[in-house]
Amino acid sequence: MGYIERVYDSVVQKNGEQKEFLQAVKEVLDSLRPVIEKNPVYEQHAILERLVEPDRQIIFRVPWTDDSGKVQVNRAMRVQFNNAVGPYKGGMRLHPSVNLGIIKFLGFEQIFKNSLTGLPIGGAKGGSDFDPHGKSDAEVMRFCQSLMNEMYKYVGPDVDVPAGDIGVGAREIGYFFGQYKKLTDNYHGVFTGKGLTYGGSLTRTEATGFGLIYFVSEMIGEKGRNFDGATVVISGSGNVATFACQKAQELGAKVVAMSDSNGYVYDKEGIKLDVVKEIKIGRRGRIKEYVDQVPSAEYHEGCSGIWTIPCDIALPCATQNEIDEESAKILVKNGVFAVGEGANMPTTIEGTKVFQENGVLFAPGKASNAGGVSVSALEMSQNSLRLSWTFEEVDERLHNIMVNIYKNCRDAAEKYGYKDNFVVGANIAGFEKVATAMIAQGLY
Repeated sequence: MGYIERVYDSVVQKNGEQKEFLQAVKEVLDSLRPVIEKNPVYEQHAILERLVEPDRQIIFRVPWTDDSGKVQVNRAMRVQFNNAVGPYKGGMRLHPSVNLGIIKFLGFEQIFKNSLTGLPIGGAKGGSDFDPHGKSDAEVMRFCQSLMNEMYKYVGPDVDVPAGDIGVGAREIGYFFGQYKKLTDNYHGVFTGKGLTYGGSLTRTEATGFGLIYFVSEMIGEKGRNFDGATVVISGSGNVATFACQKAQELGAKVVAMSDSNGYVYDKEGIKLDVVKEIKIGRRGRIKEYVDQVPSAEYHEGCSGIWTIPCDIALPCATQNEIDEESAKILVKNGVFAVGEGANMPTTIEGTKVFQENGVLFAPGKASNAGGVSVSALEMSQNSLRLSWTFEEVDERLHNIMVNIYKNCRDAAEKYGYKDNFVVGANIAGFEKVATAMIAQGLY
């Protein structure tokens, strides 16, 4: 049995019930095979064994009081995976689906994503099974304050810098940051995604969506294609999907579908983004309300059907494993030529294989959705410098970072004989930087 097989078997034995984490580990380890085989030093230093085991996993209860005076209890966690190249960095997710396996998968992916940015940040992730939807501002505030009463002990500007994720936007970040400041009596930039009046960065809201389009533009541009005139389907309707849609439309694309957790809308005339923003960002409504304002649109219950819509470019920006093998085959049959992941691992391993076997250009999330954490790191820099950069300055830095991520993925794939396989390229490029730092620092 080879080194990679032994490591993966060990991970399965220890984490057999954590299917998302196992999926992420398998995808990464399989991609690293060429670099591991050519560099036995990684096995000598047990780099893989150390990478797949988090530095620490913190799990705690969060008691809070709802508006009726009843005490509620949720579970929260923070998984600090690897800080070889910088302080832990990764979002906090608030959603009923949150469990340790999901947070570990996200934190493991974050190691490589953050490494790819070229910025000094390590990998972590956190969250809770608390659902902010339908809760009052006061209830969300009490929950966030209670969570921070425990988590503040484990974070700091040079230790671990959390950010937002699903269910955690400017409101939640504000409550987290306010309680951290009260408990520590320090005005540190310990959270990113803060409001602009207290240390936040311009372009942060748009960053992941814009960054996705910048990456995909580079990827398809080298094949003589671009967004101008392309038909695009985007899943999701949160910040990532919304601003991916905006940037794609600015580049001349026709975005014809978007979705939320209940269903999707198809507008053959092209999505009216101002309507989506008013519904989803302005008042936290549901995507089905779009058809009430746009007569040309259709609403369909359920999410998977969105991938039956013919398109040139597919951008999954909702959640993990939303494109399975069957959906991938339908997209290929309908002529898709590029897929860019805006969410974390939205395509199953089987779906990814379908795209690659059929010559579809495929941008993996750890590379193509790294724009958000990139601007989060730029926010950290601005906080340290006590400066604020303009929207244009941050956007230019973001664009340059995404172009460099693409080039590093492309070059790493070609170096090991996997031309145009950006999954392999992203994993190897992210891994080599972290592994080199781990070897240099010895056992710790």
